[in-house]
Formats: sequence, structure tokens, C-alpha cells
Amino acid sequence: MRHSLLALALLAALSACQRSEAPTGPAAGQPSTADAAVDAVADARFAQLSQRALDSWFEVSPVSATQIGEHRYDGELDDLSAEGRARTLELARGLLAELDAIDAARLSRENQVDAAILRNQLEGEIWTAETLQSWAWDPLLYNSLAGGAIYGLMAREFAPLPERLRSATSRMEKLPALFALARENLDPARVPKIHAETVAQQNLGILTLVDEFITPNVGRLEGAERERLDAAIAGLREAVAEHQSWLEDTLVPNAAGDFRIGTERYDRKLRFALNSELSREEIRQRAEADLARVRDEMYTIARGVLKDAPDAPEMPDQPDDDQRQAAIEAALELAYAEKPGRDEVVDFAKETLAQATAFTREHDLVTVPDDPVQIILMPEFQRGVAVAYCDSPGPLDKGLDTYYAISPIPDDWSDEQSESFLREYNDRMIHLLSIHEAMPGHYLEGAHSVKHPSTLRAVLRSGPFAEGWAVYTEDMMADAGYLDGDPLFRLVQLKFYLRGVANAILDQGVHVDGWDRDQAMELMVRTTFQQEREAAGKWVRAQLTSAQLPTYFAGAQEHFDMRRAVEEQRGEAFDLKAYHDEVLSKGAPPVRFVRQLILDEPIG
Repeated sequence: MRHSLLALALLAALSACQRSEAPTGPAAGQPSTADAAVDAVADARFAQLSQRALDSWFEVSPVSATQIGEHRYDGELDDLSAEGRARTLELARGLLAELDAIDAARLSRENQVDAAILRNQLEGEIWTAETLQSWAWDPLLYNSLAGGAIYGLMAREFAPLPERLRSATSRMEKLPALFALARENLDPARVPKIHAETVAQQNLGILTLVDEFITPNVGRLEGAERERLDAAIAGLREAVAEHQSWLEDTLVPNAAGDFRIGTERYDRKLRFALNSELSREEIRQRAEADLARVRDEMYTIARGVLKDAPDAPEMPDQPDDDQRQAAIEAALELAYAEKPGRDEVVDFAKETLAQATAFTREHDLVTVPDDPVQIILMPEFQRGVAVAYCDSPGPLDKGLDTYYAISPIPDDWSDEQSESFLREYNDRMIHLLSIHEAMPGHYLEGAHSVKHPSTLRAVLRSGPFAEGWAVYTEDMMADAGYLDGDPLFRLVQLKFYLRGVANAILDQGVHVDGWDRDQAMELMVRTTFQQEREAAGKWVRAQLTSAQLPTYFAGAQEHFDMRRAVEEQRGEAFDLKAYHDEVLSKGAPPVRFVRQLILDEPIG
């Protein structure tokens, strides 16, 4: 689920108020024992600031609060009116001013990390409100809020069903006003056409949520409560239909905004999204270097698997680009031949999840949690951006299921389009998808991260940490011999890695360099071997989002760099499982802070 930057920023409150540890003794860059009293005062001030932020956030961001596991405001909606936006902006400014007044150098090392995360989020929220102004041009913001308002209540059994139905009734009564506010706030001249078209496709999915989660259970309420629920459902159906007409008749025909956010805004947004020492320029340089390196490695594997093939292309020791391309494509065809049927993707994903879990345990790569995980069909209101995602329970909702969601092949796709999709998501690729999204990727990382004493680390789980870890585990599993060291699995794993490399280049190409669709498709289809359906979907995603696609590559680079640094420091004492457990024990802050904590470097 996506959370607003303000919601995420204010969840920093969860950190200090729930952290039970006392400030520890001096470490590198810390004040001496004589300053211990000053440290305690600074930490106490930070805890108080966090508590005030927490109390305020629950009130202004109730939909995200539900998803996090705080349920006092389950019947409310976020206020995106001019007054509501002004109130939340003023709140962020006030919290940042209070944070400025605290000397971060006097905080414990754990609190130094939390303070840095809080600062980045608050500054990002202020910049987003004042400069990016998503509320005026991004209709996905309202769609996500509306869908999340119902999904967050009904998808998990955090409370008895009648209680959740009462909260859903209250929210459904408020959703027509949210749709009206969207129509008031959104300026079609600023709305990109792709955003308008995507929301027009997703909007009716809100009613699918009602039909799936609420309508079958209306009998759980009686009397006046049942009448109120029925009226709320009827009112929502009318409101969704009215909004759909506006989307199709007004917004889509008149949407004239530019989906490219431009260099200056891209650089600022990227800084807030990554919270990393890697600049846009360094990310581009590293990505282009890895692109060449990985293609060379794929060529070496291709020569091995094709050496006895009767129709193998020419494969010299020093190939030109066309020869390298032909050999890799021919080898990948061997992998594409083994794929699930059109209606078998979810069932096969379940098999691969079980296999990846068993392998991780058997090879003792990392501690495997017992928290439950389910594979589900992606809710309709969230389709159209990514093929799969991992949806972990909120850090305050302990013991609930994690969802590994997969988008089904659309019913209106032709056989040709479905074949393209299944070639991309062949058997080995689905193995990698399960590794990335679940085991030992996002699901495992989320289960570890939520156990850190700082709930802020679980709530504000760094995107580059999470995505970087998931990409890192793909390489780690291949190195450990997953699928008996199958060379085609390694080939597909490298192709999957190239998608992350391409993501980083594509995002900059689109939003900074002004790439068109042909340039984007050339990078994805030819240079990084993606199937047409996958590349077409990624082109849409690159238009709908910005500064998110680089998180995979940038985060993975930081994870690879950190492991090399720790291996170098520890030498023969380095233990892989102990290292993985230690990394995940830090609660998923930006990777640079994990490295500083592990290597005992100054926090900064």
C-alpha cells in the first residue's frame, strides 16, 4: 500500500514512544560519559516530539493509520480539502522546527538514525505539498485513498467482522464527498492523460471491493446498523457511477498535463525517496556499467547451454553486439518454453513459494520466521501498475497474514498478449518472483523488520532497503545453488536483475531526458530482453510514477557494497547467516544507516 509522505513522517512518533531501550554508552563519534545527562535530556525531548507527532498523525491520516494497525480512527477519512492540506502542512512545519531544536549529535545512535529518517520524511512532505502538489494533478491519489479505506478494514481480521463493518459503513458514507473533492481539486490541464486513463480503468474496482468483502457479510449487522450499511452501499454505488462518468466524459478528454516531472523536481524527489549517498548521476553510471557486465555474463552462460544445440547461432570468443544478442535470446528461448498455463500462474506461484522457503531453511541462509503468508489475486483497484507486490500487515497488527499479490492475466487480452506475458513469467521467472516478493525477499524482510524496537523502522521501511534486499536475495539464492545450480535459472536471474538496472535508467530517461515510448521499449525489449507485454506495462508505470523505479537498483547496489565492506572488515570470521540476520535486525532504515550501525561508523 502507498502512504502519503506526511503519514509516513508522523509515524516517526511510533519510534521513540515505543522504544524501551535506554541510551547506551559512548560509541564512535558520541559524547563522553560526562555528557550522559545531556544525552538523556535530548533523547527524552525526541521521545516527546515523537509522541506529539503520533497523536497528530492518527487524526490527520486515518486510512494509513488503519493500515499500520492503529484503529482508533477506522471510521474516518483523510481530509484533502484546502483547509485539511493547510493543517497537515503546518503540522509538518511545526514538527520539523521542533526537530531542528534538538541536537542530533546528543542522541543515542539509534535515535540519531530515527531523527534522520524523520527529518527526511518531514522535509519531503513539505516539498511535496508546496512544490509537487500531487493533490492537484494526480487522480491516483484519491483512488488509492478510496480503495485503501475499504481494503484496509476488510482484508485482514484485526477485529470482529461486525466492528469492521461499522467502520466501513462510516467510511463509505464519506467516500462520495472524497470523490466530489477530487473533482474540485484536480485541474484537468495539469492531469497527465495516462493518469486519467488509468484511474478511469481502476475506479469501478472500488465496487469490486464492496462486492467481495462487504456485500456477502451484510447479514452480520441488524436493525438500524444494517439499514445504515445498506444505505451506505447504495450511496457509494451512485457516487462511483457519477465519478466514473466525470472521469470518462470530463477528465480523460481534457487531461493535458505532462507526466514528466523534469530534472529539478526529479532530483529533489529522488533524494527524498532514496535517502542515499548515491546521486542521480552515480546511479546512471553504475547502471550503465552493470548493463554491459551482466550482458557479458549472460553471453557466457548462453554459450554453455547452447554448445550442443544444432541450430545455435554463431558464438565467437569476442562477439559483436548482434552476436551477443542472438546468443542470449536463443538461450532464453529454452527458458521461455517452460511456462505455466494462462490460468495456472497463481497455483504455480504457491509451489515456488514452498520450494524457496524449504531451500532457504535447508541451506541456513537466514532465520526464517513463522509468520503466515498467503498468495492472493491482486485487488482490482490496484491493478495496472505492477504485476505483483508484497503487502505486509501493519506493524501494530501482530500475527496477521502477509499477502503476496499477483495480478491475473486480463480477460480481454488476446492469446498473443497472454503468450507474451507467460514467456516473461515463465517457470523460472515465477521462482524469482516468489524469491523477490516473499522468501527470502519482502515477506521475510518485513517479518524481521517489524520486530525492531523502533516501530518507526517498520512503518517507514525504507523503499531502497526493502527493494534492494529483495534484489540482493535473488543473487544470493542463485549463488547458493537454487534449482540445483540450473544455468538457465542463473540466466533468467540475470535477466531479472537487468530489469532493475533498466528501471533506474528508464526512470531518468523518461523524467529527465524526455524519452519517448520507442526509446523506452528499445532499452527494455532489446537491451534487457523483456517481453513486449512486460515492457509495455513498465512504460505505463514509468509515466505514472517517478523516483520509485530506481529503488531496486540503488538499494541493491548499497546492499552489495555493504556486504563487501563487512566481509572485508571481518575476514574469516564473516558468517553469511549471522550477517543477514544482523542486517535485518536493524529495522529496515535506509541502507547507509544499517552500514553505519554495523561498522560502528558515525551516523550521518
